[in-house]
Amino acid sequence: MGHGVLEAALGATQVPVALLRTTRSHLRVTWVNDALARAVGYDARDVVGVDVLGDPHVLPSDPDAARDVGDGPTSHPVVLRRADGVQVRCVAHVAPVPVGPGVPPGTLVAAVHDLTAELAASAEQAAIAAEERRERRSLSLIARVSNLLTDVDEPQGLREIADLLESEVVDRAQFFLFDNGLWAADGLQPYRGAAGRHQEPVGRMLSRCPLDPVGQLLSGARDAAVELDLGADHPEGTYARWLARRLGPDVGDADPRVVVQPVPGRRRTVGLLVVRPPGGGGLAGFGAAQRTVVDIVARRVGLSVDNVRLYDREHRLADTLQRAMLPEQAEVDGLDVWTYYSPSADDAQVGGDWYDVLQIDPQTVSVVIGDVVGHDVEAAATMGQLRSVVRSYAFDITTPGPVLDRVDQLFGGMRIPRAASMVYSALRRDDAGGWLLQFTRAGHLPLLHVRDGHAQQLRGTGGRLVGYGSGGRVTDEFALEPGDVVVYYTDGLVERRDRDLRDGLTVLETVAAGVTARDAAGIGEDLLSRLADHPEDDVAVVVVRVPVVDDQLAGAVSPRRRRWALPSEPASIGRARHAVLRTCEAWEIEDASNAELVVSELVANAVLHGWGHVALQLHDTGDGLRIEVEDANPTPPVTTDGHPGRVGGFGMQIVERLADWGWRQSRDGKVVWAKVRPGALPATRQT
Repeated sequence: MGHGVLEAALGATQVPVALLRTTRSHLRVTWVNDALARAVGYDARDVVGVDVLGDPHVLPSDPDAARDVGDGPTSHPVVLRRADGVQVRCVAHVAPVPVGPGVPPGTLVAAVHDLTAELAASAEQAAIAAEERRERRSLSLIARVSNLLTDVDEPQGLREIADLLESEVVDRAQFFLFDNGLWAADGLQPYRGAAGRHQEPVGRMLSRCPLDPVGQLLSGARDAAVELDLGADHPEGTYARWLARRLGPDVGDADPRVVVQPVPGRRRTVGLLVVRPPGGGGLAGFGAAQRTVVDIVARRVGLSVDNVRLYDREHRLADTLQRAMLPEQAEVDGLDVWTYYSPSADDAQVGGDWYDVLQIDPQTVSVVIGDVVGHDVEAAATMGQLRSVVRSYAFDITTPGPVLDRVDQLFGGMRIPRAASMVYSALRRDDAGGWLLQFTRAGHLPLLHVRDGHAQQLRGTGGRLVGYGSGGRVTDEFALEPGDVVVYYTDGLVERRDRDLRDGLTVLETVAAGVTARDAAGIGEDLLSRLADHPEDDVAVVVVRVPVVDDQLAGAVSPRRRRWALPSEPASIGRARHAVLRTCEAWEIEDASNAELVVSELVANAVLHGWGHVALQLHDTGDGLRIEVEDANPTPPVTTDGHPGRVGGFGMQIVERLADWGWRQSRDGKVVWAKVRPGALPATRQT
């Protein structure tokens, strides 16, 4: 094949090709094809004669390697500067041409590979890979946020989410929740106190004012993130001013601008997420990916806050409804009665278990216990309806069977969709001091009778569930003697997942037979401590004991704990004092005057300043009596010097003089405790 054919072929190819000739110190171009001339933007004649090693338009990465070609093909990275000034990254594949006719020594052939397209594709792939990594990190972060939000009771849940954002997305993050005021929040739970938050009445007046962008977010006038300058002088009384004062000292002076992201609930804004972008810059400092992550996190937190508040409101409504319908600790003439109720910890803190103790007349006491299926507001409402129906007939008809017949008739006609069981009983006092127990069962567990260390179930005739009776309910009778105990209970006391109901009843009989306490409260506490430390369902218990003449309660071995649920009313103060005196008698605490006065002051404070039910607990610590009083007001008690112009205000001073005391937050409010020092009242100071 002739040289003319080879030259024509190389000139026609689209691969840039050049012939070079090397000498001792030069590497000159002797020929180029049109493809190479087009690639560099010069005429081929201008390229011929160029010294590759010395021309500024050709920049080999390693000139020495390019000069020392050797005997075989080599490749050299090189940058070619085009006529328009653009630098093109290439690879020159160089090979020596054998000497022959028309081929002088030192001739080289170079094929030039333009890397522009490959580098662009590589850069695009790198950008795509980087974006995918960012998306994976964002998805991973959002997944971790979702996991944190599953534990709504975690007191530091929002703080952990903020820490997560600070570690990967922003320089600083903090959550604020909004519900009749704005407060810094570390967890999802509703705010229980009043200190440390912006009260709404002032902020509401300016919430739609353009001078208060934070207030506009909270009112719904704006729904997109806003920039807040923490160093600016915001109008007095605005949420923007409160937030700037709250955050200003912690952010630093480099860039006082932060981004305030709304935390939306289903229907309204439930809070704010305040973030500082990396390096500052306010809204402009946020990249699109960062803004997306912050927005998604805020929305997920908002839905969780909404769910917690809905649950909290439903729980409070149901709990208030149920406890309002449960009677206070019974005071019955001639009988020692103790009552107890606890909702299931695994459900909505409310259920259908209930009891009632009624003094029908001086000689007759009615005791009822029942269970409505379910753990929700509907179960509590059904329980309330059933209790009202039973009460309406109890004072008219005192025999249990006819009472339940009437209840069946009315309850069935009401078409209530929940099944319910019940035991209705009447205790009648005879002239000899004994009591006759009359009872009828409607699908409920049997009563338990204990006498002289022997326990037996009082099953009676039994019967169908409430509302399913067809008339003729049977009234069973059992004579009670002084010292006898009757236990009314619901299935939460005996039923467990790892044993059937029959075995649970057997365990109850065994435990009750071994109880040595001689008062109803001690017997009840003993049963609870052995059977209901971790109940799986609601538990309601009523213990009725027939006192013995000249009853001596001291010396009985029983759990050193008592508890009562009291209504928030003045009469509870007297009941609490009576409970303390009777407990001190059972525990052989010789002088109960200190304890009586302390519990009187603590319960009085709970009734006067708190709300909801009042829970009283007594503990024998071995070196004194510990009293705990719980109410729903989270505000701590304070010691004052009285109220000017009116009587009172010295209650906590009295408690402080007689006991060591303190307080702690509880799930529903606060618990005030006092450890009473044994002995009589301290002597009055002589002036």
